[in-house]
Amino acid sequence: MQEYTDKELLEIFRDENRRHYAFNLIVRKYQQKVYYHIRRIVIDHDDSNDVAQNTFVKAWKGLINFREDSQLFTWLYRIATNEALTFLKQKKTKYFIPFVDVENELNETLVSGKNIDANKLEMKLQRAILTLPPQQRAVFNMRYYDEIKYEDMAVITGVTTGALKATYHHAVKKIEKYITAD
Repeated sequence: MQEYTDKELLEIFRDENRRHYAFNLIVRKYQQKVYYHIRRIVIDHDDSNDVAQNTFVKAWKGLINFREDSQLFTWLYRIATNEALTFLKQKKTKYFIPFVDVENELNETLVSGKNIDANKLEMKLQRAILTLPPQQRAVFNMRYYDEIKYEDMAVITGVTTGALKATYHHAVKKIEKYITAD
């Protein structure tokens, strides 16, 4: 299968007769990255699939108005991040449970998850990441796992690069403290 650039994909998408084909190519190109980005925030596989699906539904609806002020992947990550954080907020309010209990539930899912590597250090890192507030966790995951530049994260989150650097620094310190405590 030919690998298209984002610019080429958007050109194909603009052709009304090829719109569905182009979107299918966009989903193929980004679905795995978007899924794992969401998965690191939401943890549960089924919930991550639902959030990823919602992400691509929103992308389909919004792509016609995409102005290319940002890169396609940052635009998709912004939608995915917002959808994942909204999902966690809804989960918290839907069941009237405190955020700490949502985090405990995510921790249980992590421990019992069949799709998570059981390596002890990785498990400890994942538990440490779960102690972070959702937005801080999203920033940490984008930087640590996805290696997204701060400038791109600023586009994704709508937060300044300086604030993102500070958020990442605080997240790293919290994670270090969690990992070294024992």
